[in-house]
Amino acid sequence: MNARLKQAVIHRAQECCEYCQSQARFATHPFSIEHIHPLSRGGEDTLNNLALACQGCNNYKYTKVEALDPVNGQPVPLFHPRQQRWIDHFRWADRFTHIVGITPTGRATVEALQLNRRGLVNLRRILFAAGVHPPSNSNRSE
Repeated sequence: MNARLKQAVIHRAQECCEYCQSQARFATHPFSIEHIHPLSRGGEDTLNNLALACQGCNNYKYTKVEALDPVNGQPVPLFHPRQQRWIDHFRWADRFTHIVGITPTGRATVEALQLNRRGLVNLRRILFAAGVHPPSNSNRSE
């Protein structure tokens, strides 16, 4: 993957993880360019198959493309940042510290990628108090 493609992904995501909405400028580990549909499963190295992901989300997602909806136990596709809008599947709760899945895909993604990891919740709480969370590109309604 060339530097130009990487920069396009970072710019499009406004330097935020496209899953948990963490901001790269406050991260303790570098973000990754993630293949939404993994190369090992036939995905391509194209802009439409790439997303910016924090280390945690990238590690939890790994090669997953689906997970079980915790409400009904049925397998559903994980959130796809190129084909779906974040605000259609997730909302903020508890003063913007927790992400709640509002669709089967949203719920499955919250669980599979552990979008409410303790460290993330603590960081969101501090950043909210400092007035820099949630990021301006995410849904601000609680």
